[in-house]
Amino acid sequence: MTVVAFETHPVTPDRFDDFADVVNPRRRATHCWCLSHRLTAGEIEELGQGSRERAARALGHRRHPPGVVGYADGVPVGWCSLGPRADNSRLVRSTVIRPLDDVPVWSIVCVVVRGGHRRRGHTTPLIEGAVAWAASRGAPVVEAYPVDVGDDERIDTTMAFVGTRAMFARAGFEVVGTTDATGSGRPRIVMRRATQG
Repeated sequence: MTVVAFETHPVTPDRFDDFADVVNPRRRATHCWCLSHRLTAGEIEELGQGSRERAARALGHRRHPPGVVGYADGVPVGWCSLGPRADNSRLVRSTVIRPLDDVPVWSIVCVVVRGGHRRRGHTTPLIEGAVAWAASRGAPVVEAYPVDVGDDERIDTTMAFVGTRAMFARAGFEVVGTTDATGSGRPRIVMRRATQG
């Protein structure tokens, strides 16, 4: 399939179903709604009154929606969760991924390309579109926290949060530091891309 056009749009309430088609196409209550790296369990409960889907929907009503959906020829194929680090309570409280400085970074905490649409070159334009959207909202820098896996090592695709160093490098990110070791025993890399210049 040849892609004619790739676009990204923020997950506002009118695009929620497109987001869900990427991250949770069967709308399973216990399946991922891309909340666990953004909100505490208490915040999810408060926002959604017991429903993770309702909590995810509520994020689209905030000043900064929770990320962007990528469209290939008008079909929703990807999701990139990002926003101001200061708005991401789980990241603010993290003892592993600590701020490197006082720059008001926006953070990417998840990148997903929908099953059936992988290995078609969607990841880089998805991340680039996310960076452009963040820039349009005033973000001076976008940061990501991939695990540095070897060329022949696969990552757990159920944990899209980790991403790969190469994935972000292709989108113009540079390594600026490392985090503390994660539960897997390996640190994450802190990568950044300036939105200006």
